[in-house]
Amino acid sequence: MAEGQEVQFIEVSESQQGQRIDNFLRTRLKGAPKSLIYRIVRKGEVRVNKKRIKADYRVQAGDVVRVPPLRLAPESAVKEASESLRNLLAGSVVIEGPDWLVINKPSGLAVHGGSGVKIGLIEALRQVREDLDFLELVHRLDRDTSGCLLLAKNRESLLSLNTALRERRMEKGYLALVQGRWPARRDYVSARLERYDAGNGERRVRVDDNGKVSRTRFAVRETFPKVTLIEAEPVTGRTHQIRVHAAHAGHALLGDDKYGSAEGARIARSLRLDRLFLHALTLTFPDPRTGRPVQARAPLEPGLEKVLERARHGG
Repeated sequence: MAEGQEVQFIEVSESQQGQRIDNFLRTRLKGAPKSLIYRIVRKGEVRVNKKRIKADYRVQAGDVVRVPPLRLAPESAVKEASESLRNLLAGSVVIEGPDWLVINKPSGLAVHGGSGVKIGLIEALRQVREDLDFLELVHRLDRDTSGCLLLAKNRESLLSLNTALRERRMEKGYLALVQGRWPARRDYVSARLERYDAGNGERRVRVDDNGKVSRTRFAVRETFPKVTLIEAEPVTGRTHQIRVHAAHAGHALLGDDKYGSAEGARIARSLRLDRLFLHALTLTFPDPRTGRPVQARAPLEPGLEKVLERARHGG
């Protein structure tokens, strides 16, 4: 696959101002691996206003960026989003403002490509929303988790929303279906979490006294004969936090192939659940311009609603 057979001259818009040159190029050159971008910058093949720059240079509005002709090997190129994926994402926007958008991320779709994933949500959404010069993830969701995912449309909003996330001024509410009856009195789990290598390059998380402080609030939403629908609010934002904390409490999430149990897998099969039952239902964040709270809500997909109906009737 070829990506630019001629020299390109790209003028930086106001919405793109402040980005590092490597990130600016990564957004504009769909499919170009980071190693290639660093190499052409280091060799001086990328020029800004006819001058050589370093990889940490931040572009300014009005800059003219010279990009050399690039040829990408097929294995390096980002896949074109299929028509079905384009339509799915185009119809998944929950709420949108001038500086941000919230999408109802489908389960099974990684938020970004890499590690064998040729295309993720961010790469596909950039293809769908060609009207936007800038589109970046504010936070992430696990590949198998669905629901509210926030993206920024310009650098200023990205920095503002990242600050809100870091300062815990962003509230996330999840729905999860767990094995067994969750005790109504158990309203939080506080257990330190540590990441470790599970083999084959896979990273997992476990409860460990030497891990990072982690806390999740839980509340029972509905109790069924064999399972419980719970609300979960992560106070901290560790990898796989809700999944590991729930398993640590003795109530693993259904459909969890990393931290679930054999009994949970059996119940999931009886309910015809074929994915992880973890959904980011709500997201509240301060608007970068006004500071006013924005509330987003992503409905459960019909398949999960059907699972709940089966659970109500005892599976």
